[in-house]
Amino acid sequence: MNDWKTNGVQVIPGGSLDPNTPQTPGMERAAAINFARAGAKKIWAGTVVIRPNAKTGAHHHGALESVIYIVKGQARMRWGERLEYVAEAGPGDFIFVPPYVPHQEINASTGEPLECVLVRSDNEAVVVNLDLDPVEKPENVAWVDPIHRSPEGG
Repeated sequence: MNDWKTNGVQVIPGGSLDPNTPQTPGMERAAAINFARAGAKKIWAGTVVIRPNAKTGAHHHGALESVIYIVKGQARMRWGERLEYVAEAGPGDFIFVPPYVPHQEINASTGEPLECVLVRSDNEAVVVNLDLDPVEKPENVAWVDPIHRSPEGG
């Protein structure tokens, strides 16, 4: 018999998200749903706020699928072998990033933060930084955390 009261639906208040998640310079991520917080075994969900004009380096997320929902601001995504394709998205738009797709996330605004909800198909923080020459040069924002070392070896 299931104890639905303690093992059922959970509400995660917006003010209680956990910033103890891998970070990228110029971006602030906070976890809402993961294994540690909610017992989720197959998804990760949270928020990301990207400062004006911030850009990631070229990367992919391995076998993971990602969904980005734009709450506020203007996102620009570049993708492809040389990041040759580009699309923009605004409030209310969803972006789907399939597994292994090389891409770059960009806040297209020079004055307004980009606020998004991010959902990934696993709890693993898989990020593979790629040595591509992106069309829009990042400002040294490779994803660096205890699992992913800096491309400079730090």
